[in-house]
Amino acid sequence: MSLPLFIARKIYGQHDQQKAVSMPAVRIATIGVAVGLAVMIVTVAVVMGFKSTISSKLAGFGSHVQVQNIRSSSSFDSYPICIDDSLLSVLSSISGVKSASRYTLAQGILKTDADFLGVALKGIGPEYDLSYMKECLVEGEMPVFSDTATTYPLVISKNMADKLQLKTGDRIFAYFIGQDDVRTRRFTVKAIYQTNMKRFDDRFCLTDIYATRRLNGWQNDECSGAEIASGHFDQLDELTLSVQAAVGHTTDREGNALTTLNIRELYPQVFSWLELLDINVWIILALMVAVAGFTMISGLLIIILERTQMIGVLKALGATDSTVRHTFLWLAAFIVGRGLLWGNIVGVGLVVLQMATGIIRLDPQTYYVSEAPVTLSLPVVLLLNAATLAICMLMLVGPSYLVSRIHPARSMRYE
Repeated sequence: MSLPLFIARKIYGQHDQQKAVSMPAVRIATIGVAVGLAVMIVTVAVVMGFKSTISSKLAGFGSHVQVQNIRSSSSFDSYPICIDDSLLSVLSSISGVKSASRYTLAQGILKTDADFLGVALKGIGPEYDLSYMKECLVEGEMPVFSDTATTYPLVISKNMADKLQLKTGDRIFAYFIGQDDVRTRRFTVKAIYQTNMKRFDDRFCLTDIYATRRLNGWQNDECSGAEIASGHFDQLDELTLSVQAAVGHTTDREGNALTTLNIRELYPQVFSWLELLDINVWIILALMVAVAGFTMISGLLIIILERTQMIGVLKALGATDSTVRHTFLWLAAFIVGRGLLWGNIVGVGLVVLQMATGIIRLDPQTYYVSEAPVTLSLPVVLLLNAATLAICMLMLVGPSYLVSRIHPARSMRYE
């Protein structure tokens, strides 16, 4: 064991009640480090939770990558493309693809005796992955969707159900305006969902793809596009390139050009908002590290001044300035370590409490979620601990040189 470490352990283990100045300074420094680390852990956990939850919502409803008619990407109208079983099999076989399914959009109006509402009917088939939508159900059961026949089932959002005063089992007329006529269909509400994403809940209903094809007057192999889902969001860019390589610069049998869009391109405003959260995180991390560092600097200076006589004795016995500096740096490391311990306990405890109880509630109309989402990552927590320790110790190197200005003869008379 080195001499500076041995002396630092002895000093840290002392409980000298006469040190009335340094003990409060040590406690304040410890609290400063603990609070800083706890805030950093909670902040990073919340931002990671937001990014993961919002991305999952967007991907759950619209998948990670969509193949569309190139005219649909620059228009509110839905233009058809031909995606037969062979092309769907090619998309499904791409590395990293969890599922690939067709969908068809039809614009219509839902009308009750008291009110009406414009909606977009999203027709899906039996191959569509409904695992996310089933998690969002608040009433009823998800029907089995078909691409060969239809009984006109309808899955609507809670916002729509509240506006139109509908519940599961109710039947409602829908009107579809074509170029030459108005078609009427009667749907049965089978289930009600709630994603808390206003762009979905205020617009989309689910029904059979067979029904929407017939309403649009399209052929059996025509649809609005295909949705490709990946098992890992962090592979979105690679998946997009793979899908582009499979369908890019190609046309269907009708000569329609195909294009590929991922969810970042489909919902740029949402992802821009999530990127702004990263800036807030870096600002908070910098502030908390600064708080922890400056409280440690003040604490170390107070300890050095209070241990002036001890420093003089060590120098008189032959200790170099480097040895004394390292002694106080080791002492500071013990204080920072204790602060990190309590910071981890408080920070991780708050994150776990939120995960278990959802005690912090949010306005879903503003934040897309009803409670603050958190994600606890052990590597991130360890990285925050290591970074806080390293930065605090670097900030203490300069103040530790104060010991070189202390002279043994004068320090032994210091009171």
